[in-house]
Amino acid sequence: MKIGVLGTGMVGETLATALVHQGHSTCMGSRSAGNEKAAAWAKKAGPDASHGSFADAADFGELIFVATHGGATLHAIHMAGVDNLRGKIVIDVTNPLDFSQGMPPRILKEYQDVSLGEQMQHALTGSHIVKALNTMNCQLMVDARQVNSGDHELFLCGDSTSAKAYVCKFLEENFNWESAHIRDLGGISLARTMEAIVPLWVVLYGHIGTGMFNYKIVR
Repeated sequence: MKIGVLGTGMVGETLATALVHQGHSTCMGSRSAGNEKAAAWAKKAGPDASHGSFADAADFGELIFVATHGGATLHAIHMAGVDNLRGKIVIDVTNPLDFSQGMPPRILKEYQDVSLGEQMQHALTGSHIVKALNTMNCQLMVDARQVNSGDHELFLCGDSTSAKAYVCKFLEENFNWESAHIRDLGGISLARTMEAIVPLWVVLYGHIGTGMFNYKIVR
């Protein structure tokens, strides 16, 4: 499968590397087609890896992951191009965190009433946004079995039932997530709840001393 990953940071690189390892042709997109970090990644990752601009990656991918810095995400998808993303499933793993006032981070002011996931869907009316994987460490995103043998929760939301079903299957087949632990919270408006718990995750990270943990529902 051809997959585009928007973002060259730790999360984007971790996702892109895992996707290549699963046999997917993966294009990493950044602001500049000549981004040195993306070029170095593509060279290291092998023949199924490529790089380019946000627009290049969006055009290339049949499925898109957005892993940009939260505050820059809407600009990134604008650069990617509405037409390049039309009709595609877009998996949003971003978090609009504000570290300017220290720890713990806050949600950026412009996303406190309407989440980043919702604003992405408003900007990409012809695409299917699925918010997922944003409440955990990026290493765990791509291999659920690294914590408690996969017995923990993945939350997702989005307005398209079929897109969410597709994402669930993709995560099962590629990242070892069990369907019983994938929790569909509902429409994209629920992205505000998923983004809101991330500051708690950051606080817990400070207490635990590692990012290799996750939430588990017990009843």
